[in-house]
Amino acid sequence: MAATLKDFLEECHTLGLVRLIVTSDAGVLEARVNIEKLFYAELPKGKYANMHSEHIEFHLNMDKITDVRFETGEAKRGNFTTYAIRFLDADDKAQMSAFLQWGKPGEYAEGQIEAWSVLKDKYGETWKPEPVESV
Repeated sequence: MAATLKDFLEECHTLGLVRLIVTSDAGVLEARVNIEKLFYAELPKGKYANMHSEHIEFHLNMDKITDVRFETGEAKRGNFTTYAIRFLDADDKAQMSAFLQWGKPGEYAEGQIEAWSVLKDKYGETWKPEPVESV
């Protein structure tokens, strides 16, 4: 699929509520958000996708993401399937993950799984974004 990460992120609003997860060697940050109202900036360190809301500021250096992978898994607590999108760097390390967020364990909002599946079908299980030329 010939598209940029910017194109992909613009389509993620269809997922509804997601849990964004960023992990470092010292901690994990999780935030429940809708990916929407994105804006972009080009800085010396790279091209950034940004989102501000009442509870979170989000900044993703799109130049650092080389692959996007769709994954299903088994919930750590509960017996249900999880749906994730991993944003990977050149070392195949997840720099950010977006999990579909459920209400009660395993109860996703209407249309969420279908929206995730539509994106997976469109972009493939693992997808390499084209470089973002300008923001």
